[in-house]
Amino acid sequence: MITARLESEDDFDGWRTQCRGLLRLGAKPADVVWQVGVQRTDLFANPESTIEAAPIGVPKGFAELSRAVICHNDPERFGLLFQLLIDLKAGRRHMGDRADPLLRKLDIMAKTVRRDIHKMRAFVRFRRIVEDGEEHYIAWFEPEHHIVRTNASFFVRRFAGMRWSILTPQLSIYWDKDKLLEGPPARKEDAPSEDAIEEQWKTYYGSIFNPARLKVKAMLKEMPKKYWHNMPETALVSELIQSARNRELAMIEKETAAPVADTLASLHAEAVRCRRCPLFAPATQIVFGEGPERARLMFVGEQPGDQEDMQGRPFVGPAGQIFDAALAQAGLDRSQAYVTNAVKHFKFKPDGKRRIHERPNVGEVNHCRWWLTREIEMVQPDLIVALGATAARSLTGRNVAITAKRGSILQSTEGVPVLVTIHPSYLLRLPDAEMAAQERRNFVADLMQARERIETLQMAAT
Repeated sequence: MITARLESEDDFDGWRTQCRGLLRLGAKPADVVWQVGVQRTDLFANPESTIEAAPIGVPKGFAELSRAVICHNDPERFGLLFQLLIDLKAGRRHMGDRADPLLRKLDIMAKTVRRDIHKMRAFVRFRRIVEDGEEHYIAWFEPEHHIVRTNASFFVRRFAGMRWSILTPQLSIYWDKDKLLEGPPARKEDAPSEDAIEEQWKTYYGSIFNPARLKVKAMLKEMPKKYWHNMPETALVSELIQSARNRELAMIEKETAAPVADTLASLHAEAVRCRRCPLFAPATQIVFGEGPERARLMFVGEQPGDQEDMQGRPFVGPAGQIFDAALAQAGLDRSQAYVTNAVKHFKFKPDGKRRIHERPNVGEVNHCRWWLTREIEMVQPDLIVALGATAARSLTGRNVAITAKRGSILQSTEGVPVLVTIHPSYLLRLPDAEMAAQERRNFVADLMQARERIETLQMAAT
């Protein structure tokens, strides 16, 4: 048996030097006992030995993987890496083979170490003390793996202008604004339990907490409870979680509070000031609905396009021209209908001088639903035509497959019948002329169905 001794648990350079010598000896992994420090783990192992040897070539990625795995707390890591090195040199394994059980195990170990490094950077909390008239910041942290030395350079770069110490059960590191020093393991009692600015930090943390974005499971995954006792703000977490729903409802109530408009014109004037979602910022202007104060038929599209954004009117661009032509063919008068969109601002992606349409997400649709609800309440339509999937979802509150539900009558959340059809912009995207002509005829047929339903309702009313 050969004893390979390392200076510390994360001694990558020592491990690499030992591997070079062991390869020169022709040693097998089963022949090697890896020891850290002076304490032996195998009473039958020979005295330590290091054989000087020249550097050896390794495949791309091996060194990076090894540096991470060396920091793991698994005592078998040194031997596992040496086994991988021997097999790589012999051509029995390949770094790109992620189905290989050994590589997969080492890769998981490396990811675990990197996660621990991230947690240390995220959850170290310094507390301020004064020593000999000079500030000194001290933190306590309990890493799962041997990452303190590896992580030290991060804290030196981040806090280069202050004196600090990070105490851990493994070792301690100290930065005096000039050089980094290393000390023995510490106890939690060696670190201060609080400082003067802790209450200010808690106040700040509580003020930036957003209950509407709270996902408890995701939060606990990213910030496990074992780190909480080192972080002053976590004393607030339980209370913030319990009160999250009430705070969220208060935010919604505050957000939706607005002067009560009694006409479409006054509602439009209110909407001009809308800041309910970020889409207002890049848009030229809001594009509100237009049409009679009381219309039997209402059309709801997705959102304004480029031309609508410039002119401030719905359905005036290329899709609007197709819409107008189809209305005429179906025997409908646009001036007698109310035409609007689920989202009132143009969402786009700049591409040089062009602005490329982007579909609004669910959050943006939901934020704008307040305005659409008020339009429906004021217009009081007998029938709403949903032009496309976004409009259908906004009106019904659920995803609607246009292909399956086209021509069907659904119900809006207000109880108004909703006829589902395509958005006219779909016709602009069809590459085949014959298919486009057929789809236009189908679109006109859907609009004729809407006209017939309105006429039937009118006859019933008289």
